[in-house]
Amino acid sequence: MARASLGYAAPLTSCHNARCLTLVAFHANTIASTAMSGAREPHPSLEVLGGARDSFLPAFKTLTHPYNPYPIIGWNRHIETIFAAFFRSLPDVRFRRECLRTKDNGSVALDWVAGDDRRIPAESPVLILLPGLTGGSGDTYVRHMLKRARNFEWRVVVFNSRGCGESPVTTPQFYSASFIEDLREVVAHVSTRYPDANLYAVGWSLGANILVRYLGQESHNCPLSGAVSLCNPFNLVIADEDFHKGFNNIYDKVLANALCKILKKHALLFEDIGGEYNILLAAKAKSVRDFDEGLTRVSFGFKSVDDYYSNSSSSDSVKHAANDPIAPSRGIPLKDIEENPNCLLIVTPKGGHLGWVAGVEAPRGAPWTDPVVMDFLDHLERVRSQTIESCCKTDSPKQKQEGLHRIGVEAPIGFPH
Repeated sequence: MARASLGYAAPLTSCHNARCLTLVAFHANTIASTAMSGAREPHPSLEVLGGARDSFLPAFKTLTHPYNPYPIIGWNRHIETIFAAFFRSLPDVRFRRECLRTKDNGSVALDWVAGDDRRIPAESPVLILLPGLTGGSGDTYVRHMLKRARNFEWRVVVFNSRGCGESPVTTPQFYSASFIEDLREVVAHVSTRYPDANLYAVGWSLGANILVRYLGQESHNCPLSGAVSLCNPFNLVIADEDFHKGFNNIYDKVLANALCKILKKHALLFEDIGGEYNILLAAKAKSVRDFDEGLTRVSFGFKSVDDYYSNSSSSDSVKHAANDPIAPSRGIPLKDIEENPNCLLIVTPKGGHLGWVAGVEAPRGAPWTDPVVMDFLDHLERVRSQTIESCCKTDSPKQKQEGLHRIGVEAPIGFPH
């Protein structure tokens, strides 16, 4: 089965744990409850649970339809994962790249859609996309999400992490599952650039893990109005264990090879680096674990790989596919989701990893999750706009200020695959 999680965010202080807010909504409780009345039951092929089940169901237009995996391709998780990676269509997008220098002198690349500055109003919502491990703006799942969001007249930017998507590397440090500083600077930069726009984010796989950790750590100060986490590994210790089982070893080697290519391209930065680094092990890594042992865990100050994995997990947040070979469903904090009034978990019968080859665009079109994601985010944007309009009509300046503050404290939404 495949899982997806959504969440309704009342005040963050009301959550059992701030990090369990996988879906970011708004804080306007009265408006939310009115807008979300009259929910229709989801189709029996979808399992929907969580504390926010009744609150969020009406936002989704597709959950009343059955989840129909594409014949043959969608029946096996490995076939589905591989098909989506190699045969999903790649929408044509012309980007304009902006290189952002970080406070530690590192660099990340922000890919904006060329021409959108002139075409889209400055106050339109902005969607930040965080690809998976070694991924970037050239990945099919990223471009399909980008295309759908732009159909809603949203501005979209792809956040290419250090070394990914041909992003420059200017210091002997890449990125990791635990490192949220680059994302914090990217969000602040985008927020400054478009001060009148609401900001949202979608992350996949490792990008989802980073996004959810960011949401939890930012808590009350989070500038995002909503977020979606897809294919999130949640518990990296469990994900590492499953990586070394059966066919999953193939994925492990492919990802390790991609990491080695990035390291090789920037090898001179790590020449004679010394310390606990084992650059030779990382450069010849046959598994992601080897690469993390030789380079990643040392770069970010962890005593061991297991220490790195156990302290970098986002297992308090959700959106997932239960038959995902790379992000195993047993890492999902089901109990926390059911008890948290801000979370919703959607379970689909199939999905693979970054697959979800189902729906009207299958097999080569957008993943089944894309319209579900935009249903949710569009709902947040519409309700938020209604809330601001309502606050602006308030007679009392004090009530107006309090109302605007409420909607400024949002919680995150998760959507792991």
